[in-house]
Amino acid sequence: MNARIKARVMSSEDLRRAITRIAHEILERNGGIEGLSVIGIQTRGALLADRLAQKIEEIEGESVPLGVLDITLYRDDLKTVADQPVVNESRIPFDIQGKVIVLVDDVLFTGRTVRAALDEIIDFGRPRAVQLAVIIDRGHRELPIRADYVGKNVPTADNEIVAVRMIEKDDIDEVVILEVDVPKSEGRQAS
Repeated sequence: MNARIKARVMSSEDLRRAITRIAHEILERNGGIEGLSVIGIQTRGALLADRLAQKIEEIEGESVPLGVLDITLYRDDLKTVADQPVVNESRIPFDIQGKVIVLVDDVLFTGRTVRAALDEIIDFGRPRAVQLAVIIDRGHRELPIRADYVGKNVPTADNEIVAVRMIEKDDIDEVVILEVDVPKSEGRQAS
């Protein structure tokens, strides 16, 4: 697959501001941190959840429980992803029963990742509510899922990928749209 940067939609500063704004929105909506927990979806959602939890602690002066989900085994397309999928550990070192969970991911697209995460969360207990925070909502939903907190809405085409790059994993903080070459189907003539 050949991909090239089509547009840079968020800089490091834009990403920092979005996380700060989302932290304030979460605190305002929930009236503080009482009964609040943050869980990130591996990999970049977990990195974002960590930053969001740090920002909430900076604002409130107290930490919120932080967890990480690996939804690999909960995916509805597991057989098409890989013969031997890499499964990382889910870590939720606190009781979620009756809590408000802020589920964090980098990009909301079809909604299938969030559906898988919700299934896994329920295996840990029954939270009072689950709220979704994402940095990018790119549309193209296949399931009736929406984010409660969004850094930025970015309309995209089918041949585009939204890449949230983070310093901890990618040596840079930014969000870019990558355009990928879609192979022409057999027998079609280019016009």
